[in-house]
Amino acid sequence: MTAVDPVDSHALLAPGWAVCPAASATSDTAYLRALLDAEAALTRAQASLGLAPAGAAAAVDGAADVSGFDVAGIASRARNGGNPVIPLVADLTTAVGAEFGPYVHRGATSQDIMDSATMLVAARTLDLVLGDLSRAEQALARLAADHRDTAMPGRTLTQHAVPTTFGLKAAGWRSLVLDARDRLAGVRLPAQLGGAAGTLAAFTAFGAQDGRALVAAYARELGLAEPVLPWHTLRTPIADLAGALAFTAGALGKTAVDVLTLARTEIAEVAEGSGGGSSAMPHKANPVRATLVAAAARRAPQLAATLYGAMAAEDERPAGAWHAEWEPLRDLLRLVGGAARDAAELAEGLRVNADRMREHLGLTHGLIVSERLAVELAPVLGRARAKELLTRAAQRAVAENRPLADVLGGEPELKDLDLADLTDPTRYMGSAGALTDRALERR
Repeated sequence: MTAVDPVDSHALLAPGWAVCPAASATSDTAYLRALLDAEAALTRAQASLGLAPAGAAAAVDGAADVSGFDVAGIASRARNGGNPVIPLVADLTTAVGAEFGPYVHRGATSQDIMDSATMLVAARTLDLVLGDLSRAEQALARLAADHRDTAMPGRTLTQHAVPTTFGLKAAGWRSLVLDARDRLAGVRLPAQLGGAAGTLAAFTAFGAQDGRALVAAYARELGLAEPVLPWHTLRTPIADLAGALAFTAGALGKTAVDVLTLARTEIAEVAEGSGGGSSAMPHKANPVRATLVAAAARRAPQLAATLYGAMAAEDERPAGAWHAEWEPLRDLLRLVGGAARDAAELAEGLRVNADRMREHLGLTHGLIVSERLAVELAPVLGRARAKELLTRAAQRAVAENRPLADVLGGEPELKDLDLADLTDPTRYMGSAGALTDRALERR
């Protein structure tokens, strides 16, 4: 029989988040630590209101050391009750001892601890993600400023459209990173405390005069937001977190797919600072950071969809909906944590080939500025005549492999126009510079 490795230990198939701070923050050990933190905070909150002796809070705090618990054993025993809190409470009660053991988990239900621990794991992971997003936006701001006026082809539907600047493109990437930052920073992560059916009844039976005061104390002990209501089946916090994480993956994915396009051999307008190698082709320097970010962006929406689907949670505690959240939410946290790390490294190391961009502006023999010519020639020739002349000149420029300015130069009607200026792509970038400046004002 093949030996089974400890669950969640190597990330062999997950290079996007392997060896990433978010991986450690969402590991089984980290989750166990959060569960223990949630249990200890509950006893402290009760002690602060006189509902448990101070000695109980100290005893639970002392016993709630992750090193004293067998995560693999708790995981295997979780099958009996459907969640890991039940075996954890049994082990923690034993560790606390006979005198104060009855104060462990007093009045709570498994979902109170599981949801509160999930919010702790999310908060701790988001701190790491926000740090990497800050790195990414700072690097992108430098790129945008450095290349404010670096002309390049604008592409629509895969084809050259009109000129733009790399600075404006980088400023757009940064804008999405800041949008992601704001969404993640704005997610409200509340504690969960409601008891068996969300009424706080058991806490009242144990002497609480005002269950709401206990909820507030519990939230303070955890460093989480105070909930208005127990949210056992009111899953707004999970849905909001899922949406912000999926948005972040997509926002980072935009940068990644642009880099993947611009880094193609035949384009080569950008390159990763240190590309990855190939197992068969020594010459390749693959854009690995962008590839991993793009992969995360493709997976995240489906994970978020599962969490949105779990909002339809029946009764005061659902069978299956709540349980369905745990793995996809952890996957989302890991994916986004890895993507933010990789996006920061990508932006910090990105190499820009401005000469290649300028070279590509000439690929269409000047046709990239045909929009400008149509506007400029209409008052001179009339709209219909200008369109007819430009269409014919464009066909000749392509067929004869000649610059559009040369072809138009043979038209007597245009002899007084500065065609070299009118067909210079670097003279038709609109407000790209001003838009870049405006975008960089955002903090």
